Amino acid sequence: MSDVQSFKAQARKAAFAARKEAHAQGLDIKANSQLTAYLKELPPDKTIAGYMPIRTEVTPLLAMAKAYARGHRICVPVVIAAGSPLEFHEWTPNSTMVAGAFGAAVPEEGALLIPDIVITPLVAFDRSGYRLGYGGGFYDRSFAELSEMKKISAVGFAYDAQELMMIPREDTDYPLDAIVTERGILRF
Repeated sequence: MSDVQSFKAQARKAAFAARKEAHAQGLDIKANSQLTAYLKELPPDKTIAGYMPIRTEVTPLLAMAKAYARGHRICVPVVIAAGSPLEFHEWTPNSTMVAGAFGAAVPEEGALLIPDIVITPLVAFDRSGYRLGYGGGFYDRSFAELSEMKKISAVGFAYDAQELMMIPREDTDYPLDAIVTERGILRF
């Protein structure tokens, strides 16, 4: 394991504990208010990728439903295979969901969409716009693939307590354009 990978593993352990504690405080409504405010800035023709929360991730479902009600097309990530980018399948508040990889629900049916904005869960973030994920590289590969197709906006969604002084970085780590927490919006 490289030094960066070792640092990431240590940072993940501390960040998971901070996220678990923040999750228990019931901050999701405040976080969704901030995310809704961010998404209201977007023209209605933008396609938004949210996600189906697992474990102690902050849930974006309220903001996703509000964006859908304003006319946005919404999609969620679907893991196709290890080492591959994610696919994004259309979601509505009435979608029938089935079990997907890693315990995340996915739409039973849903058109394949190419999002303009990707809201990503994370384990930790820093004020330079970098995120620490679970270590599978799915989002970094997806950001790279999508940004070759068109200009996208990568938005981290987290609890404020998940902030670290600095995220250990590798060349494949994709910087975020914004991070939204219950305390506000950080733009980069």
